[in-house]
Amino acid sequence: QVRLVESGGGLVQPGGSLRLSCEVSLPDFHEYAPGWFRQGPGTEREFVAAISWSGTNAYYSDSVKGRFTISRDNGKAMVYLQMNNLNPDDTGVYICAVAQARTRNPDEYKYWGQGTQVTVSS
Repeated sequence: QVRLVESGGGLVQPGGSLRLSCEVSLPDFHEYAPGWFRQGPGTEREFVAAISWSGTNAYYSDSVKGRFTISRDNGKAMVYLQMNNLNPDDTGVYICAVAQARTRNPDEYKYWGQGTQVTVSS
């Protein structure tokens, strides 16, 4: 059974940090390229970050580049998103997904999790 479960969300102050985790129950996880998306209140889902099969190459949206870092642990079937220097615009539901190859296009992602809430507020 395919299952993606996010965790690690919560309430943080501007300038703070948070690390999200995604547990992926999927055969041959190492052959998939995971990514993170987010959706704020009343906004469309937007791309955040993606990482290659090897875990050595990544894409980032311009809004998070330099602040967020995506990583993966194939042995543990886990995907992480380290978020630093958070601001209120980062608020939203963060969703983990997997695609066949590294991509920014949400239409190319095959499986999606339910998301975890991140709220950045003073």
